[in-house]
Amino acid sequence: MTRRSPRAQDLDPDLVLRAYAMGVFPMAEHRDDPSVFWVEPRQRAILPLNGFHLSRSLRKTLVSDRYRVTADTAFDRIIALCAEPVEGRPDTWINPAIERVFIELHQRGLAHSVECWDGERLVGGLYGLALGRAFFGESMVSRARDASKVAIATLVARLRAGGFELLDCQFMTDHLATLGAIEVARELYLSLLSVALGEGSAGLAGGGAGVAADFGALDRLAGASSSPTASPPVSGKVIAQFLTQTS
Repeated sequence: MTRRSPRAQDLDPDLVLRAYAMGVFPMAEHRDDPSVFWVEPRQRAILPLNGFHLSRSLRKTLVSDRYRVTADTAFDRIIALCAEPVEGRPDTWINPAIERVFIELHQRGLAHSVECWDGERLVGGLYGLALGRAFFGESMVSRARDASKVAIATLVARLRAGGFELLDCQFMTDHLATLGAIEVARELYLSLLSVALGEGSAGLAGGGAGVAADFGALDRLAGASSSPTASPPVSGKVIAQFLTQTS
């Protein structure tokens, strides 16, 4: 189910927040599309936070610290990397208006990223929007083996630690299914969203909905600073232990 918005330049952070609170999100037909459309899938992919599938191979990758994993240190670079064409997907739904709005939401502290590094090279990650106790995963990217899996495992650990209740993945893929994602009907999704947003969703223009969860809680639980830029990243071993202990 889609609804056309005629001009991408009309997209603004407050409008986007209200849309997500109603269960819809913006996309573009291609990178240079001057307009966006609103999407409300009949079947919504979610990843139950207590149902994440941590395979032996993924746990081994995490524990080995093959990648250095950070959060909110390279948001602009992650969204740009997600928008790049790749083999099998020559174009993207992330146009400049969507990119601009999410960078503004990140500056407000509402949009977040997880980054995977091989040395100083950014090789994967993801970004999304946090509202109340819901996190809306927007896009993830991998330029090295298992980098996106490491990123989403780290995201799930962060969401569990921070008191989130809903991880919205929008559309189901084979990749997400292997990690424990499921599809739910739109009506059930809206019910789950309402619970995750709580009773305060009317004040979205002010930047919040209900009782907000804490994206940075994992850093404190792991003994690091709440600011990833001021402390070493949380180790893969800590991530793996946390996922195992709370599953």
